[in-house]
Amino acid sequence: MAVTTIGTTQEFFSIGEVCTLTDLKPHVLRYWESQFRFLNPAKNRSGNRVYKAREIELILLVKHLLYTDKYTIEGARHRVEQYRRSGALRAESRRALELETVRDLRAGLDELLALIDGRKAAGGQ
Repeated sequence: MAVTTIGTTQEFFSIGEVCTLTDLKPHVLRYWESQFRFLNPAKNRSGNRVYKAREIELILLVKHLLYTDKYTIEGARHRVEQYRRSGALRAESRRALELETVRDLRAGLDELLALIDGRKAAGGQ
């Protein structure tokens, strides 16, 4: 289960932190960087990628378009461009973040309920 809350106190995130936040693998992020020109994280002095919270929101939007809405890479690219032109990009990115957070919370609650039910079944016998 990914933790999709993006703390506002941290300015930059490493690729590992972004992977944890988005529940994606590093090679997926690197591939998406080659396919979506707006995903272009800065690099620190060591040459490591550093992402800002805004970029993480865009990554979650792309993830939502590809995995939930079942867009192709080209379709997702086109859809993001439509959002950008209409001025809805930030709102849609935030919406994708909220949906991912709700999904993660629901999965966590399901796991907790299964754990509780398992204990009841074991204790009741």
